Amino acid sequence: QVQLVESGGGLVQAGGSLRLSCAASGRTFSDNSVGWFRQAPGKEREFVAAISRSGIHTNYADSVKGRFTISRDNAKNTVYLQMNSLKPEDTAVYYCAAARNGYRSTNAVDYDYWGQGTQVTVSS
Repeated sequence: QVQLVESGGGLVQAGGSLRLSCAASGRTFSDNSVGWFRQAPGKEREFVAAISRSGIHTNYADSVKGRFTISRDNAKNTVYLQMNSLKPEDTAVYYCAAARNGYRSTNAVDYDYWGQGTQVTVSS
């Protein structure tokens, strides 16, 4: 079992930066790939980024490519999402999720464990 807790959200002006953290409990965290998803009011949850078990391989949604960077520190059981050049359209609740199968899926149904989310608000 893996439990996930996100932190680092907040209010930032357009063009600013935030770093989200996803802290995991459970000794098997490094056996899981991890993804970040987000959900804006009235919209479906959408894929943002994912990282492999080792941290070597990553993939991103086109909307954040070049602005967001996902990374992980398995010694600390933590995954990060560095978000730069933020835009008002990045406003959403951000969730991290872990997948036992190790795939960097862009589909939320492929993830087994979810955090509670952290709010990111970007003002124009």
